[in-house]
Amino acid sequence: MTLEIPQSKPPAKDTEGIFLIDKPAGISSHGIVNKMRGITNIRRVGHTGTLDPLASGLLIILVGRTYTKLQDSFLKQDKTYTCTAKLGIETDTYDITGKIIKETPWEKLKYINSSAMEEVLQKLRGEIQQTVPPFSAVKQNGEKLYDKARKETLDKDTLPSRGVNIKQLVLLQLKKDINTKTVFFSLETTVSSGTYIRSLVHDIGKLLKVGATVTELRRTKIADYCIDNAFQIFDPKTFSFGKKFLPTEQSS
Repeated sequence: MTLEIPQSKPPAKDTEGIFLIDKPAGISSHGIVNKMRGITNIRRVGHTGTLDPLASGLLIILVGRTYTKLQDSFLKQDKTYTCTAKLGIETDTYDITGKIIKETPWEKLKYINSSAMEEVLQKLRGEIQQTVPPFSAVKQNGEKLYDKARKETLDKDTLPSRGVNIKQLVLLQLKKDINTKTVFFSLETTVSSGTYIRSLVHDIGKLLKVGATVTELRRTKIADYCIDNAFQIFDPKTFSFGKKFLPTEQSS
């Protein structure tokens, strides 16, 4: 994937602002920040909430000193996601990129239905205490959890937890395939800042007693900013400093 950067970069005053980016899966949020630095020729660039490399969707990029000062206010906003997960497996990362550590046989999976799913989802709506994933940037005793997990020095019984608010949690689809003996489900959820969707799916699997892991994740909204207004940073035909640019007054 190659980004075509214009030979003549626009002046900084024309490129500072708030940009809504549709991040593709497979690249880190920091990678998008670096691309924007190259496009705008401005070093002071930040984002308003990390998306895992597996995830796609809305990433708000702040370019320039005036706009990066708004980072904290954006970080506190609610976020909306759509998510697909596979039942019957648990991984060490809580998503499909990780190592499988537990599998549940089809004979147990096949009995799970929408009613069972709804009963579990109801238990997770509202204010809950959520344990963060082992592979996350949260620090414990001054060290990031994913560093401890990779070194196999992490005690999973001591993973930190925090209060979050699952404001909306809707089952979109439950799909069973008797040929492949697999069960997938899709959700839409709106959550408070600091919520891990990987942990939410992991908890669903635990409550169903079969395990679950994220296979696809897409962020569609941050506060009132929607993915429909975002553009593809890797497509020079759609990238524009005028189109999809949000002036200061919209961020106040």
